[in-house]
Order: sequence, then structure tokens, then C-alpha cells
Amino acid sequence: MKHFDRAFLILVCSYVIWFFCHDGTVPFSDMNADPGSAQITNFQTSDGVTIEAEYRLSSNIRAIAVLSHPHPLYGGAMNNNVVQALFDSLPLDAIGTLRYNFRGVGNSEGGHGDGRLEILDSQAAFAFASQLSDAVPVFSIGYSFGADVSLSADDSDLAGWIGIASPLALLEPKEMKAGKDQRPTLLLVPENDQFRSISDAHAICEPWVATTVEKVAQADHFFLGVTQPVTERASSFISEIINQD
Repeated sequence: MKHFDRAFLILVCSYVIWFFCHDGTVPFSDMNADPGSAQITNFQTSDGVTIEAEYRLSSNIRAIAVLSHPHPLYGGAMNNNVVQALFDSLPLDAIGTLRYNFRGVGNSEGGHGDGRLEILDSQAAFAFASQLSDAVPVFSIGYSFGADVSLSADDSDLAGWIGIASPLALLEPKEMKAGKDQRPTLLLVPENDQFRSISDAHAICEPWVATTVEKVAQADHFFLGVTQPVTERASSFISEIINQD
């Protein structure tokens, strides 16, 4: 874990330099739905922590995706580049989005909980999302730290999980609820991920049920400039599940 943390810190510093020199433009391939305006809100966890959040509900909404951000101790927040791309692009495909700051980040109360307490944040986000529109399924999409946390969280209204560049190390993979459940799970692994190779991800998740592991070509852990393949695959995965029902 200490080796992972040091390597992660070095790479995060490189990302921060890139982020502030980048215009943040996200390419969109589809403009079918009215994405709706972003709405700031908050919700409470089961242990009484108030969590800052923002949602965007598209016209003719078909589903809601809950977006969980990367590691709070290394600058991760709900305005991360991958989370931002998903937040803005999925509503164009009539998939609403809810993003939130883990406890201790931004205007969220509390402090960092080493991934364990953050599971409560994810679960509360799932429940809140189901209240935004009770007629559509809810999906979890977590990135990096947020993937490990959200893959470990559950809600009765959840229709499936997507884990993007999940380290599969911050929490024990065998404890992740997604791996034991018949609801579908998609793991997107960057081709050049610095922390988890696709072969390792396949090996770790081999015992998991209803789980698909896919490679994201020409991407590393931070998806700098290559978020579009992630947003497109997330949208198609959700659409595939919706169309089965």
C-alpha cells in the first residue's frame, strides 16, 4: 500500500500540472437529448454526514448514473476530468447524472475514512439518485478510488456497476459486493494503467460473477485527453442493460 501511495502521488502531481494547462473541453459524439441544467444539492449518509452533490437530469431520462470520484487525499473531487466528462456527456444520451464529493472533500462534512466510511457516502448517493426519478434504474460509475469504494457499495434500486481504472487494492476485491452479485458489472482498465494491468484485473476478478473486464486502448490511469471512449462505453453498457428489460 505504501508503494502504491508514493507512485500515485507522483502521478497525481503530473496530472495537476496538465489539468491547469488544459482547456477542459470534452468532445461529444451525440447531441440527441437536452442535458438539462446542473443542480446543486446535498444529502445525508446513514451516519449523519451531509454530502455535497450536483445532478443533471436530461429530457426523456432513461436511467441515472451515480459518479464517484478518485482519491480525496491526492486531489480527487467531483470536478475530476473523468467524472466531469461523464457528468456532461451521459445526459446527452438521456442518462441523468449525480456526482458528489466524498466526506471531507469540498463542502461535504466529515473527514477521510480510508475507503470504509466512504462506502456509506456511495450508498447514500444511490438512495438519493433513486429519489430523483423513481421510474428509472440507477447505475454506479466509479473512477479509481471511487471505483473501489462504489464497487463495495449496494442499494436495492441499483441496476449495475461500472468501475473505471479500479486499483482493486484500496479495498479487498473479495469484499466488493459487485463481484458477488448477479447484476452486471463492467470494469474498464486502461491499456497503460500504472497501477493495475488488464491481465491482473482479469486474474483478480476471475471469481466474480456477471463481470466483464475490458481494455481502454491508448489510455493510462488518468485518461488525459482520452475520456471519450470511457463515456461512450459507459453509455452503451447502460443502454444494453436497459434494452434487456
